[in-house]
Amino acid sequence: MSLSNSKMKHTLIALFICSLMACKHESLEMINTLPPTIPDTLSYLALGDSYTIGQGVLPNERYPNLLADTLGQLGIPMHEPQIIAQTGWTTANLITAINNAQINTTFDFVSLLIGVNNQYQHKPITEYQQQFEQLLQKAIVFANNDTSKVVVLSIPDYGYTPFGQANQATISAQIAEFNAINKAIANAYGVQYFDITPISQQALLQPNLVATDELHPSGEMYKQWVALMINNVKELLKNGG
Repeated sequence: MSLSNSKMKHTLIALFICSLMACKHESLEMINTLPPTIPDTLSYLALGDSYTIGQGVLPNERYPNLLADTLGQLGIPMHEPQIIAQTGWTTANLITAINNAQINTTFDFVSLLIGVNNQYQHKPITEYQQQFEQLLQKAIVFANNDTSKVVVLSIPDYGYTPFGQANQATISAQIAEFNAINKAIANAYGVQYFDITPISQQALLQPNLVATDELHPSGEMYKQWVALMINNVKELLKNGG
């Protein structure tokens, strides 16, 4: 091989190596400029009665919708909640509605709030205990058997509304009995429990916490429920469900 050919060979090799290094550098720059990972949008199932469907308020003022919107603002995007709830429902009504819905999917987050109509309709407290546990079991199944993605809310105390204040002492005592049951069951299953009842007991002192029907929570009260819940729920969901 001649000297000139040898120099040419070394020159080509040097150019090839430089090309590889340039490509590698460019690839590293592309990796470093990739946008941060955005978590998947999470699904949410809310189970309950008038307090979940938001009787007397606009849909965007319901606590499930407010909770989902607030989580989205905090970097945890949520689909609009799927709600199975209706004013007047007892635990038995909610069980029937869930069975009729034939849900065949799971959710990243599930909330359960039920029982005021059991109290209002004078249903046996033993019936509530049995049926609430059934509902919590269903909620856990909907959360793909992950109890960390299920929350229970206490029953609000409507004795502190214009509608219920004449019988406040009786209503409050009975609501406390029902809440003792749902809290004990939630704790037994290792499910996060939120006691929103004290917020509801401020309604006579703060009329803006009650809807125009003088019975159900206003959007302002629901905001306070969400403020109570948000840090814990965010912690539960921060890893994307």
